[in-house]
Amino acid sequence: MTVTTSSWVTCPRSNPGARLRLFCFPYAGGGASAFYSWSDGLPREVEVRPVQLPGRESRLRELPFTRMESLMQALVPAIQPYLDNPFAFFGHSMGAMICFELARQLRRQNDPGPVHLLVSGSRAPQVSCSRSPIHQLPEEEFLEELRRFNGTPEAVLQHPELMQLLLPLLRADLALHETYAYTADEPLNCPISAFGGLEDDEVSRDDLAAWRKQTHGPFNLRMFPGDHFFLRSARTPLLQALSQDLAAFLSRATGDKCPWEAQQQASI
Repeated sequence: MTVTTSSWVTCPRSNPGARLRLFCFPYAGGGASAFYSWSDGLPREVEVRPVQLPGRESRLRELPFTRMESLMQALVPAIQPYLDNPFAFFGHSMGAMICFELARQLRRQNDPGPVHLLVSGSRAPQVSCSRSPIHQLPEEEFLEELRRFNGTPEAVLQHPELMQLLLPLLRADLALHETYAYTADEPLNCPISAFGGLEDDEVSRDDLAAWRKQTHGPFNLRMFPGDHFFLRSARTPLLQALSQDLAAFLSRATGDKCPWEAQQQASI
């Protein structure tokens, strides 16, 4: 599969004066458009750069990846041209594992790494999933599992033609997520912030707290009202939390006092 770098990294709102790029990685079945409006809720010094994975939206005709290793082989060279400014990674669910592995792969290659890793709706990579894989379930059972996740609108689930278009992507994304195998390595040096939904039946607070072991730097955990897709229902407070954490880097860059000191009461 041949792709160009511009097909991977989108820029819904160019910000030439930005001092920090925020690369956003989607959940299973999601696309870059999920983050197009995020600039409105983040500091003006931050340029949002949603990552568009193959198989969705503007890349609908491309085959989606089903294995993390293959995705990394394509994603790393695609994103390298955009690492000339300081940057952070945000990922939700599947996207959290992608940006975590991307940060580790960049370190292995001695490339610049993120100044902050922001992971959402995802258990730490070393924590095993107790739920059985669903990506190979028969269609009826697979659709029931999708309903339980509450990530696909019921109107879409009830639309047979639309679901026939979406099912291959959803199965591929879930295969990528469910076949991911963690390999122990040295923790990252950048801060990690983890975010979760208080009513999320898939990812518990303890699952999120385990991300602490993946960094030598500061760690912060925040919980929001909502289920696994709290990033939609709790969008405003989530963006406020992201702004707070990204402001820590922006303050250090200008020599101001680091806001992390004031945030330690929210840390676990």
